[in-house]
Amino acid sequence: MNNLGLKGVALLKYRVCTMKRVKVAPRVKAKEAASVSPCISTVPRHRMVELLWSVAPAYQRWSESLLVEKGLSPQRLRILGSIHERGPRIMSDLKKELGVTATNVTALVDSLEKDGLVVRRRHPTDRRATVIELSGKVMTELSPRCTEYKEQVAELFSELSEQECKAFVKTLEKLWSRLQG
Repeated sequence: MNNLGLKGVALLKYRVCTMKRVKVAPRVKAKEAASVSPCISTVPRHRMVELLWSVAPAYQRWSESLLVEKGLSPQRLRILGSIHERGPRIMSDLKKELGVTATNVTALVDSLEKDGLVVRRRHPTDRRATVIELSGKVMTELSPRCTEYKEQVAELFSELSEQECKAFVKTLEKLWSRLQG
């Protein structure tokens, strides 16, 4: 994908169920695209910004469409993932992390609780706070679906070598660390 111009990235579509690329338009090389559009940069760091603007939202929409097939929503999975990674959380922490309103987080947690995926507990020291934790059902029912989902999404990277994957992971981890402060 490093030879794709901004338009080339936007013009590649993926069939959700088969993960086969469908060329909608010919690839545009960065040098050719630069002569066509003054907004496409040849400076590598600027080019990364341009590509992330296109790739990140497209990746998110595509990967979320696979979740819907499994009866999950991205927001519900983000809450479950956060609790799984960081342990039981209070609602206000989830609200801050997800960048949503208290009403939104409450509705999501209500839905997860109704489906038996989370349990509300009283906070041990703060009467105003409620602790949200994963139920046993998550590990028995949701874990296998998450693994299946990750395998399906990982298919996107099947054309990358093991070395390219490792380098990409290292780069993403560096960026994530920097964004986390």
